[in-house]
Order: sequence, then C-alpha cells, then structure tokens
Amino acid sequence: MLAIKKARKIIANDPNSKTSQTLSDLVYSLESDQNFNLSELYALDIKDFSLAMDILQEWRLDRYYVGKSKLFDISYQIKKLQSTL
Repeated sequence: MLAIKKARKIIANDPNSKTSQTLSDLVYSLESDQNFNLSELYALDIKDFSLAMDILQEWRLDRYYVGKSKLFDISYQIKKLQSTL
C-alpha cells in the first residue's frame, strides 16, 4: 500500500501536474476497468514511472486479497446456512 499512499500524496499536493493527472488516470482505469494509454507512463520521469509500476503491483495484490475475502465470505455464509438446516 506504500505506492498507493505515495500517489495519493502526490495527487493531493499538486492535482494539476502532469504526474498527478497520469497517476489519477491510471488509478481510475484500474478501478473502473477502462482502457489506459500506456504512452502516458512513458512520459513520466523514471521515479514516477517506477511509482506507477509499484501501483500496478499493489493493485494486483489487493485484487487477489479482495477475491480471497469474497471467497471466505461466501464460504462462511454457506457453512452458516448448512448448520441451520
């Protein structure tokens, strides 16, 4: 979650910068399953490009954990339902 927190700080501190706009576009596209123009990433300096790659990694990991928690939730509900029958 470190990269996501860093990105949030960058965006909050200067929402009009090109870096903030690119990071915002990236996060928006990840959350909404919209297309993202990869050339925007290449326009970033190396430090911000690296941050964007870290965001992608964290986002993928978070998605795994969300899926895992949903699986646990449905499994728990089934177990509870079975115990009432």
